[in-house]
Amino acid sequence: MSAEHGQAPGNASRGPLARTPRPKQPSKTRSTVAWIALAVIFAGGAFLSNARWSHITGIFTDGARYFRLMGEGLLQNPLSEPYNEYWVLAFEKMMESVYMAWVGTMLGAVISIPFGFLAARNVAGPITVQITRVILNAIRAVPELVFVIVIMLPIFGFGPVAGAIALGVGAVGTLGKLTAEALEGIDPGPVEAGQASGASRWAILRWGYWTQVLPEVLAFWLYRFEVNIRASAVLGIIGAGGIGQLLSQLFSKRDWDQIGITLVVIILVTIAVDSISGAIRHRIIAGSAGSTTSKEKAEASL
Repeated sequence: MSAEHGQAPGNASRGPLARTPRPKQPSKTRSTVAWIALAVIFAGGAFLSNARWSHITGIFTDGARYFRLMGEGLLQNPLSEPYNEYWVLAFEKMMESVYMAWVGTMLGAVISIPFGFLAARNVAGPITVQITRVILNAIRAVPELVFVIVIMLPIFGFGPVAGAIALGVGAVGTLGKLTAEALEGIDPGPVEAGQASGASRWAILRWGYWTQVLPEVLAFWLYRFEVNIRASAVLGIIGAGGIGQLLSQLFSKRDWDQIGITLVVIILVTIAVDSISGAIRHRIIAGSAGSTTSKEKAEASL
């Protein structure tokens, strides 16, 4: 049979219908050891934290009671006395936190631009990059809370000014690092074209580098604004103004009705800001449907 088809008997197993050997299954030893190591690290961290894990069941007992106390204020008529004053005061203090976050974000954004260029490897020299990155790392390593307590409150005193400047300083470290990473990922074509045409250094930085990263950097700024809103609430607890300062006073008085109203205002304003900034970020990065359609029409007309 094999002779009629021109194949030797020893080569019959190499025909088109021959079954190839099954590939060897990769070893799972490394992944298993990695998961075990992560579990051990997690268990060790939980043990060394000295947390009273037996009290976690209080969420379902005491937590329910506190939620009920805070909910009593929310069930009252917001137009009646004194609940209308509670709602107005909560919104005023929350908007103060938003103003703090906005001023801090703008300060951090403006200052982070030169730091971002100096920290980018394809823009500055290696020594300048290393020094700038050390400065940015040092800024990120210090929480805004420490900036307020150690520097801002002794200089500016209690109030939103200290909180806004602390948020701005804290934003420099993050925004500077993100700007540098965005600059390092640009298309080198426009930069090389500018250099070949004899453009000045400033023109290349403006049109070759900054124009490419501007949409991404704007998205970073908006995200940092969202982070600063949450951080401003924490800074207010130590006297930096905003909604946190109001919460600190309310918790000291155990005024659960007003605490519930204040927390709901924080949630509502935060969700609104997140939704608006998220839509703006998507518009900046992805563009509008109308611009895409116009581009397609132009290409089709050609």
